[in-house]
Amino acid sequence: MGEFEAAGEIVTGGLLGRALEPRAGEGHDDAHEMCLNCGTALIGPHCYRCGQAGHVHRSLHAVGHEIVHGVFHFEGKFWRTLPLLAWRPGDLTRRYIAGERARFVSPMAIFLFSIFAMFAVFSWAGLSPPTDLRAGGPKARIEEARKELLRRRADTIAELKDLEPAPADARQRAKYESRLAEIDTTLKKIPTFESESKAAEAEGFRATTRFSGWAPLDHGIEKWNKNPSLMLYKLQSSIYKFSWLLIPLSLPFLWLLFCWKREYKLYDHAIFITYSIAFMSLLFIAITLAAALGVSSGWLVTAGLLIPFVHITRQLQQAYRLRWWSATLRAIVLTHFITIVLTLFVVILLAMGMTG
Repeated sequence: MGEFEAAGEIVTGGLLGRALEPRAGEGHDDAHEMCLNCGTALIGPHCYRCGQAGHVHRSLHAVGHEIVHGVFHFEGKFWRTLPLLAWRPGDLTRRYIAGERARFVSPMAIFLFSIFAMFAVFSWAGLSPPTDLRAGGPKARIEEARKELLRRRADTIAELKDLEPAPADARQRAKYESRLAEIDTTLKKIPTFESESKAAEAEGFRATTRFSGWAPLDHGIEKWNKNPSLMLYKLQSSIYKFSWLLIPLSLPFLWLLFCWKREYKLYDHAIFITYSIAFMSLLFIAITLAAALGVSSGWLVTAGLLIPFVHITRQLQQAYRLRWWSATLRAIVLTHFITIVLTLFVVILLAMGMTG
């Protein structure tokens, strides 16, 4: 089922990106003479009044056509954007900011596609939270051991009832009775928290878990203790649902690197960040696929550490027209800023999961 789930995530990301992508340069020659939406006479592949395409699909084949174009981002725009994003990211950033937008996939569209595709590939490759984590705390572990002993006791009693009352079964019966006595002895030695809590309530006390003194946080910690696997799964789901938070979280830090240069606006920094995150997501996809193909882990670790720094340096140098030494110094500082941003991002998601 992992392959189907991965395919669904990729299609979802592509269609979301398609919804945000301006439809420019994608017209068809066989358009109608009049706009079927507002009735305006057409003088090109699109209506100049409402923007609807002059050519309207009405076939089952067109549905699949739209999905494919949604995934691969439309009439070659994805394949024009990808090489620049990989090798000339600063040029792509600067050209998009300057207004050259019909040729390339917009930052937010490729961001959405890459994020969904990354988690789809992770799911396909089996990179998901473990499902067999045991609940934390001695109380949970003792209760689990007690339930296991009770299960073994019930199985032993059932096996005793199935024995025929014959002399040949006497030895087997003695074996089961000895096992049953051993289980009963062990059960008496295990403390039962249920009886202790009832005794405490009878004396006027109520047991409550207090870690920090703040009720919502204590409740969240207790949820992690009870079902850590579920909480890890929720955290992974929240990462790609709220991945857009990385953009506003990163914005103040990138602004600090150029705060005295008035020609660069917050919008310019946001475009830089969005394209950069999209590239990093695509890089993680490539590394995951390479690992699945058996590429050495040493090469993959080297690529995972070196390529992001080189890419950020090139994007800074090209987008902001810096000297190489200046771009390298800013990339070093930005790398430390990224660590802070990722920490804040995880803390926010943990707080949302624990208090929600």
